[in-house]
Amino acid sequence: MVVTFKNLSADQANTYGLVLSSSGISHRSRKGEHGWNILVNDTEYQKALNTIEQYLKENQDFHPTDEPLCDEYHKTFTGLWVSGILLASHVAITIGSNSRGFIRDYGSSAFHILHGELYRSATSLMIHANALHLAGNILGIAVFGTAVCTITGWGVGWLMILATGIIGNLVNAVLYKAGHLSIGASTAVFGAIGILAAQQFFKKFRLPGQRMRAWLPLGGGLALLSILGSGEYTDLTAHLFGFMAGIILGAVYGLLVKRPAARTYQACFLFIALSVLIMSWMRAFGHGLR
Repeated sequence: MVVTFKNLSADQANTYGLVLSSSGISHRSRKGEHGWNILVNDTEYQKALNTIEQYLKENQDFHPTDEPLCDEYHKTFTGLWVSGILLASHVAITIGSNSRGFIRDYGSSAFHILHGELYRSATSLMIHANALHLAGNILGIAVFGTAVCTITGWGVGWLMILATGIIGNLVNAVLYKAGHLSIGASTAVFGAIGILAAQQFFKKFRLPGQRMRAWLPLGGGLALLSILGSGEYTDLTAHLFGFMAGIILGAVYGLLVKRPAARTYQACFLFIALSVLIMSWMRAFGHGLR
């Protein structure tokens, strides 16, 4: 059975249970940490959602919690693992090579990307100018990356976040065409913020009386963009394009995906994300040996 409604009050749980029972949907109530959860069989998941949504529309006097429908995967700490990978990469680059030369050879250079070195849009995400630059992106990845994966699952989430970083860098290269070099995971961080903003927008927009509040996450993401400037190797437009890519991917996910993918599929998506990074670095090192 899968958790379909969570954090309900006792009265809400009883009401939902009666509605489900009257529709012939078998279910189970369980006391959770923050309230009552209702579980239904996997095969009746969508039917249960539709039944309760229809009940709420027909009974406007009933006030559910803001987000009664559970579309979360489960708690995950993969943001800490990714942060550890970024830290290890920075240490290896700092100790094992000329960091400025490494930035020049593998950073997101608009000129080189447009001349075929597309791998730079991925490799640059793992390169940072200094400890302060790294610390900010580690914090962002740990917080926002973990939040995305809590909703989508750790495989789908990291593939989407990586895609936003790559797309942001590619679009940025098209904008600048030449004379621009940037590094850092911040483009992907803002992609994660965009995914979260889009997901929250669609979640609240579907609820009666929440449509004005649905715009707040999007405004919050734009506010973060406005207060963060650009440094020597970072660029506000790359952040913007990463954020926009996140909005688009988050919107597609929110509209098309009704529930997170199963663990097997999560592993497949994570494998794809890792393969993209590994192949990008292999292509980069192979190009450097020429």
